Amino acid sequence: MMGLAAVTALSKRHADGALPIEDFDIELEDQSGKKVHFSETDRLAIMTGLMLHTSGKRFIRKQMFTDALEVLTMGEEAFSLCNPKSIELVDNIPILQIDMVWCYFMLRDIAWIAVAGLRLKKAREGLERAHGKDSSRFRLLQAGRTSELALYLRLELLEGVVAYHSGQFNKSRKFLASAQEKFFQLQVPDEALSLVVSMGFGEWDAKRALRMSNQDIQSAVNFLVVEREKREQKMEDDIRRRNEIMEQKRYGVTPLKKAVDLQRLIEVVSIGFEKELAAEALRKNENDTQKALDDLTNPEANTALQRNIELRKRRRQQRATDATIERLVSMGFERSRVIGAVQAGGSLEQAMHQLLTYSRADTTVAAENSANAHGSTVNNNASAPDSTPTDLALDNLDPDALDIDCSNEGPSAAEIEQRDVEMEGEIADELARGDALSDYDIEVAKEGEAINEYLALLASVDGTSSSQSSQ
Repeated sequence: MMGLAAVTALSKRHADGALPIEDFDIELEDQSGKKVHFSETDRLAIMTGLMLHTSGKRFIRKQMFTDALEVLTMGEEAFSLCNPKSIELVDNIPILQIDMVWCYFMLRDIAWIAVAGLRLKKAREGLERAHGKDSSRFRLLQAGRTSELALYLRLELLEGVVAYHSGQFNKSRKFLASAQEKFFQLQVPDEALSLVVSMGFGEWDAKRALRMSNQDIQSAVNFLVVEREKREQKMEDDIRRRNEIMEQKRYGVTPLKKAVDLQRLIEVVSIGFEKELAAEALRKNENDTQKALDDLTNPEANTALQRNIELRKRRRQQRATDATIERLVSMGFERSRVIGAVQAGGSLEQAMHQLLTYSRADTTVAAENSANAHGSTVNNNASAPDSTPTDLALDNLDPDALDIDCSNEGPSAAEIEQRDVEMEGEIADELARGDALSDYDIEVAKEGEAINEYLALLASVDGTSSSQSSQ
């Protein structure tokens, strides 16, 4: 199961202004895909809730509904820490409520009926606040498209199921009839799908666009063009932000572990100060522009800033050297020779080639001495001493081993960190695959089966009632 610790760590790094460990950043967007801003506290709670919700949806897709419920419950708790005013127009919480009730339904757990009813009531109220009455605000953002239809279909189906098991058959019939109407609206004709696909779009994208455009071909094509432009823009933004993060990492973090503010750095550099020196001034002064300028214009403080830059460079170089030495020693090379090879300069790969050359020479000399001493020929199967790597060491080396990672303190810490990285990576990948409309993109086949199942149950109830009346 996705670890809460990984979610908390990932959300905190991307919510409080700290410099991300990763080379990406996580942003919050509204239903139109525009970035939105919250206070640091609310941002942390919202990001934690969103990541847990994302993890829960992943379990739902895998049909692991009990696990999904556990994670979604934690997500609900995270959202509850937000200022209610900050999130009253956010639809993630109502959608999370619907997802939880969907899990109850898929588990066929009647014990949750009362709770399910309350959750669905909250969900409907929340969606009306976020989307406007009859989804008017949402459709305005979506250029009149019916992108929300599948979500409301699921909501009405679940409302119908709860009403049925509560003995409210007329109410159940009403909800299910409305859900069935939406189900028919969402069925994509083969002709329309073929036409959109023939314009160069993928089948999955085409079907999604037609469902969200009420089968209007022109609207679906416009939607796909806009979505393609958004993806391209996002790729450009991601590359730009990745480069910014890499630049921020070079400057280090402030005393409160925040990244150097690049916008303020641009402002200071525009005055005429050298970039690295300006970054160090901002880093030292918690991104306070005026204090940074005071240090830059003070000869003594300016000299201290330059010393700090040089010291950090030397420390970084020393950490890299130490990491290289430990990496090579861990491969079986003798430490004294590793130190000599690394100090001779060059990359890790060059140092390793040098060490392997020494090893081959030593092996040859040792073999010749042995042959001369015993008057025998060299055995072709003779191997180097156990402590000496062979040529295979380079051939079998994972390319990632050439990247120096200074964060590991030891094997145990490295293993723990690796597990966290894997969990955080899964969450981040899941978020990256989504977009502003991911929550509304529901394949409604299971919903259609459930609608027919409960309409049949209602018909059975009607038949029983008619039979009893005639008697």
